Amino acid sequence: MNLPQAVSDRVGDDRGPKRGRVLILAGSDSGGGAGIQADIKAVTMLGGFAATAITAITIQNTLGVHGVYPLPLDVIEAQAKAVLDDIGADALKTGMLGSVEVVEAVAGLIDYAGTVPTVVDPVMIAKGGSPLLEDRAVEAVRRLMVPRAALLTPNAPEAEALTGIAVVDQDGQRRAGEALLAMGARAVLMKGGHVPGETVIDLLLTADGETVLESERIDTRHTHGTGCTLASACAAGIAKGLPLQTAVAEAWAYVAEAIRRAPGLGQGHGPLDHGWPLRG
Repeated sequence: MNLPQAVSDRVGDDRGPKRGRVLILAGSDSGGGAGIQADIKAVTMLGGFAATAITAITIQNTLGVHGVYPLPLDVIEAQAKAVLDDIGADALKTGMLGSVEVVEAVAGLIDYAGTVPTVVDPVMIAKGGSPLLEDRAVEAVRRLMVPRAALLTPNAPEAEALTGIAVVDQDGQRRAGEALLAMGARAVLMKGGHVPGETVIDLLLTADGETVLESERIDTRHTHGTGCTLASACAAGIAKGLPLQTAVAEAWAYVAEAIRRAPGLGQGHGPLDHGWPLRG
């Protein structure tokens, strides 16, 4: 079937070249270390084009989240559809959703985008411990977002909340990841930053097997926005048409170096150096 050009662009027609367009549906971080701000930086640095549909405004710095102001559902939907109907997207990335109602709206927008692959970062708690997802919304994420994920990127606490499986070692990571695949995710990147040990091990699980990504743990408090950055970096690679394993490996290496080069800003959990590739 020959799709009209506007529709072909909106649904990310697989017959055409990927152009790196990533539509990000997430919350804003006034401190610039996480959320939409981190997402835009990561996508841009990895050669993609970032567009956004902001779900909430947060008052935030390295010391914590001091306020959350959700946007109206019709505003979230209007932002996303304005982008999809004109610019189009080669990948979607979801971050902070906050409530059942926003989860439901974003699930509908993923469906509206058609065949566009979605990277789902099931954001639940900020680095400083502030909740970013209502408890009652966890089931909505499990039911609506996990099955729509081309790639799901949970950390250990998020995976435990979604599966009920304790994630305290690599075996727990693997079992939780396999459970999330069984729940409908097409691929799962099980992040190991919260798992004790001198090394950090992330597991990429698909129906075809697993890929292990391992590095020495970096002793730093400047890791604010790591999850947002990694998920968006993965989305950038997918949007450029890279194979999944390549996109994840490129994103993983980018984030590891961004942590190593963190500029040490703020009195709490500081941001990464998203712009390090500019300085070689």
